[in-house]
Amino acid sequence: MQPNVLPNVPRKPTILVTDAGRGSAIAIIRSLGRLGWRVIAADCDRHSPGFRSRYTADVLIYPSPQTSPRDAVRTLLAAAGYHGVDLIIPVTDELILPLSRERSLFENVCRLALPEEDALEVTTNKLKTIALAERLQVPVPRTRLVRTVEEALRCGPALGWPVVLKPQASRRYHDGRAIETFSVCYAGDRDDLARQMRRFEGRCPILMQEYSSGTGFGVELLMHEGRPLAAFQHRRLREVPINGGASSLRQSVPLDPELYGHAVRLLAALRWTGLAMVEFKVGPCGGRLMEVNGRVWGSLPLAVLSGMDFPARLAKMWLFGPPKGESPPEMSYKIGVRARNLELDLVWIASVLIGRRRYPFLHAPRRFRALTALAGLLSPRCKFDIISLKDPRPGVAELFKIVRKFVAKWKQPKQKGPDFPGSQAGVWEPGESLEAR
Repeated sequence: MQPNVLPNVPRKPTILVTDAGRGSAIAIIRSLGRLGWRVIAADCDRHSPGFRSRYTADVLIYPSPQTSPRDAVRTLLAAAGYHGVDLIIPVTDELILPLSRERSLFENVCRLALPEEDALEVTTNKLKTIALAERLQVPVPRTRLVRTVEEALRCGPALGWPVVLKPQASRRYHDGRAIETFSVCYAGDRDDLARQMRRFEGRCPILMQEYSSGTGFGVELLMHEGRPLAAFQHRRLREVPINGGASSLRQSVPLDPELYGHAVRLLAALRWTGLAMVEFKVGPCGGRLMEVNGRVWGSLPLAVLSGMDFPARLAKMWLFGPPKGESPPEMSYKIGVRARNLELDLVWIASVLIGRRRYPFLHAPRRFRALTALAGLLSPRCKFDIISLKDPRPGVAELFKIVRKFVAKWKQPKQKGPDFPGSQAGVWEPGESLEAR
């Protein structure tokens, strides 16, 4: 797919960045702002920390894409025309899905940093992702597609316990009315499996997979029509929930040639244009594909802090086209840089200290690790996704937001039992979905 490059792009383009409260969006705002470009921060939350950035030239509040996706798209369309926007960078699936469906409305207005619809369909459909990986001989966990409790009980024992239940699509767009969200869960035996499957039966198909132990790695890429332009890799050090989810602490690591090769083959087969993160779990049996995130990933700030400026490269590619010639992809960045999502890391610490687990059959860190992590919050060697002395106001807004959420959670009546909505440890989890890896 050739980006819609026009000859009349102004010298200082105007870029609209959605979901401005996220660390990944703020990293984009800061990166493009440092270029001297005009950046409009957009969000459905009027208290969004991204609105406070020194690099934000203007703000836009749109309706919640979760409940009113069509209204959110119409608001972005009107704002793009009014402000002379050259490029919209959508950050989350809640906006990517409806924008992709309505992309024709923007053809003569501005560019959208979106891959082709067919390619996006593969990455948002886990069954199609698995099928592509198997065709390309990329290792994946053993997987069965089930729709009913009976099918799950028939297939479960062959995969071994515990099993992982992954909705075929994490989000489903309902014709402009709403976006339905589904989450990954686990089952440790037949009774547990039956109980979990009843939540999904009649609502969405489930990919039942064998559990893969090991360490999580993400290979991040900027692609143009299946050609890699830049690459980065990180290791996940802490996750929320603690049994596997969004990374709260990560570290930049050298590119693993095998994982990089798998990631490039997958995205090249899709002729992917844009950003993507390919997630692997590396254990005793080697690396296995977990999923392909065809969007801006939550740990993007780590890449930027390590010297891999994906946002600037992405925007320049969409506005001015890819680098000329067949130059090799950019792979130079600092190794060993650590960055944390403060909100998620505090949830991780609280979860481990409380010690209550939703899935007792899965390994959990010991409490002394939480105490070490708590002390490590003051370490200058670890950076933050949002807090920055060079752009302090988003960090201050984030701190107030975290305090408000924890106070609200503390005041709620305590709930018990495995079905308590939130963390497996029985503590509040942030509203950020577990896509923010």
